[in-house]
Amino acid sequence: MTVTYEDAKQQLLDAILTHVPFDGWSEESFLAAVSDCDLEEGLARVICPRGAVDLALAFHARGDAEMLDRLKSEDLSDLKFRDRIAAAVRFRLQAVPDREAVRRGVTLFSLPSYAADGAKAVWGTCDLIWDALGDTSDDVNWYTKRATLSGVYSSTLLFWLGDDSPDHQRTWEFLDRRIADVMQFEKLKAQVNNNPLFKPFLAVPNWLASQVRAPVRMRADLPGLLNPRK
Repeated sequence: MTVTYEDAKQQLLDAILTHVPFDGWSEESFLAAVSDCDLEEGLARVICPRGAVDLALAFHARGDAEMLDRLKSEDLSDLKFRDRIAAAVRFRLQAVPDREAVRRGVTLFSLPSYAADGAKAVWGTCDLIWDALGDTSDDVNWYTKRATLSGVYSSTLLFWLGDDSPDHQRTWEFLDRRIADVMQFEKLKAQVNNNPLFKPFLAVPNWLASQVRAPVRMRADLPGLLNPRK
C-alpha cells in the first residue's frame, strides 16, 4: 500500500508528539520521530524540509481542522455573535490534546527566526474562525477583525497555558473579558465616527481605509488548485 505525502507527515506528527514534552520541537525530537516511523531521513526531509518546525505547524493546522469540524457540528444560532466568537476560540483551545506541546510551540515561535511563522499560524486560525462564522467583509474591516481576534486569541492562549482552574473556567472568563473590551472599543469607534465634530478630521483616514480591499479568494473550480481555501 502506497503511503501518501500527507499520511507520512501525519505519522511523523503523531510520532514526534511523544518526544516534544521532553525535547521540544527540536532536531532531536524530529530524528526520533523519523526513527519511530522507520522512514529514511532523506524522505523525511523532503516531507518536512525544516524538520520539527514544519511538524509544529502541522500540529497547529490539525487543531484548526478539529475546531472547524466542531464549529460545523455545533448549533450556535441562538448565541450572540460575540458568544459565537468566544465559542470558536474555546473550541480551538479544547482541540489541543497536550498543553505541553503548545507550550513548547510558543517557545519555538517566540524565536526571531520563526516568529513570522507563529504569527502567520495565529492569523490563519483567526481567519478560519471569521470565515466559519460567515464574515463577508471585503474592505479594511477584513484586516481589523482578524488582527483584533489574533490579539484576543494570543492573550487567551497564554492565559490558558498557566490556568489550573477546573475545566479552565478562569480562561473562559478571561476570554469573555477580552471580547468585552473589544466590543467597548468598537462602540467607542462608532461613536467617534458618527460625531459630526470629528468628521472633518476623519475624512482623509476614512477615505484611505475605504481604498483597502481584502485578499482575493481562490475559486475552488479553477484547475490546478489542490487545496483551495474556498
